[in-house]
Amino acid sequence: MRQDTAISLQHATVDYGAARHALDDVSLDVRAGEFLALVGPSGSGKTTLLRLINRLSEPSKGTVQVGGEDARSAEPAALRRRIGYVFQGVGLFPHFTVAENIAITPKLLGWDTALRDARARELVALMRLDESYLERFPDQLSGGERQRVGIARALAAKPSIMLMDEPFSALDPATRDALGQEYRQLHDKLALTTVMVTHDMLEALLLADRIAVMHEGRLIACDAPAALMRDNNALVRDMMQMPRRQAERLNTFLGAT
Repeated sequence: MRQDTAISLQHATVDYGAARHALDDVSLDVRAGEFLALVGPSGSGKTTLLRLINRLSEPSKGTVQVGGEDARSAEPAALRRRIGYVFQGVGLFPHFTVAENIAITPKLLGWDTALRDARARELVALMRLDESYLERFPDQLSGGERQRVGIARALAAKPSIMLMDEPFSALDPATRDALGQEYRQLHDKLALTTVMVTHDMLEALLLADRIAVMHEGRLIACDAPAALMRDNNALVRDMMQMPRRQAERLNTFLGAT
């Protein structure tokens, strides 16, 4: 494992007893400070890979290292508190205010009230929300605002690693695009390591440093977007060319109107 590697999976396999593996002999290193997108068809193993990193799932074979430490030697709750996790449904506690939702992990870590409050104020500002949002409840927020709070909550304990599972897919296209670009800026500003699952190939191309392509539990390609455009694998080429085909269909439609 290289010194600059934040996450390393070596021959990781997850077998749920089905006819095929949920994850099949996957080896992947994620460099510190890298933004990696995981793409592939539904059921290809993307979310399972994320779950391995913070021990929501365990490998049947192989190893997972986080920050140079074997994940299996770490206490699961302690490991998860060092890793931010953002997912599609956000999962804010409906009877907690925004401030209380953001403070959940710092409170579990024993931060005092003043420090938790200061961190919540810092994060709503970072997520471009007014400080008045701290006293609101989730049902008083728009979808985009809830997702911003979800990202703030994941960042609350100052993790170096962020895992994101379809974080923007439930948002309208304009909000999704804006929030994706804002998160990429945060990733760079805070020197995060981000692994993001997405079904949106254009989103992966615009945000990620590298793209890992999954298929039937296996990692079939992982490289920078420009390099993947030249990949010999037909499935990889087809996925990478999808945004271009969509743009061509749109141009045809606009030319006919």
